[in-house]
Amino acid sequence: MTYFTQATFHKSAPDISHLGEDSGIEVAFAGRSNAGKSSALNTLTRQKTLARTSKTPGRTQMINVFELEAGKRLIDLPGYGYAKVPIDMKKKWQRALGEYLQKRESLKGLVVLMDIRHPFKDLDQELIYWAVGANIPVLALLTKADKLKSGKRKEQVMMAQEASLAFCGDVTVKAFSSLSKIGLPDLEQMLAHWLQVESGERE
Repeated sequence: MTYFTQATFHKSAPDISHLGEDSGIEVAFAGRSNAGKSSALNTLTRQKTLARTSKTPGRTQMINVFELEAGKRLIDLPGYGYAKVPIDMKKKWQRALGEYLQKRESLKGLVVLMDIRHPFKDLDQELIYWAVGANIPVLALLTKADKLKSGKRKEQVMMAQEASLAFCGDVTVKAFSSLSKIGLPDLEQMLAHWLQVESGERE
C-alpha cells in the first residue's frame, strides 16, 4: 500500500501539551524499548530512516509525529520498560503515555508492539487497559515473528488472542516481522480503517 510511503517527519514533542492542535486522526505506536517499534514504522512507510532505529533501546524519549496528509498522523510514542532508563524518566513517560491515551481526542487507534516470544508483560497490559478504558481500539502486534517457525508462530498468536480476551475491549492480535514482512498487509489494513483511508487512496 503506497499510501503510507508519503509519511514525513513533522515534529518531536516532550508531552501532549506540545503536540499542537488536537484535531484530525492519529494512530499511535507504542511498545517496550526493544520491541522493534522504529523498524515497524520504517517497514510500513518503506523508508529506512523515517523512525530512528538504534542498537541501544530506549532512544525514543520524545513523542514523534509523522504526517501522512492534512489531518492524518502516525504517532511514535516513547519506548518503555528498558532497564537502563532512570526510574524518574520511566515514571515521567508512564504519566505521559497515560495522559496521551486518556486525553488526546484525535487518537483513533493504538498499535502495541510486543516481541512474539514475550507478549503481554506488565507494562504492555497496563497500556492496553488504559486504551480500552478510553475506548481506543488496539492492535497487539507480535513482532520478530520471523524468529519462530510457522507452527510455533501460529501457536503463540492463538495463545495471545486467548489472553487478549481478558482486556474486555477491542483488541486484535496479529503476528509481524519487519524483516520478512509477515503481517504487513494486516497492519496496513487496520491503519487504513482507523485513518478512514478510502480504497482509492490505498494504491
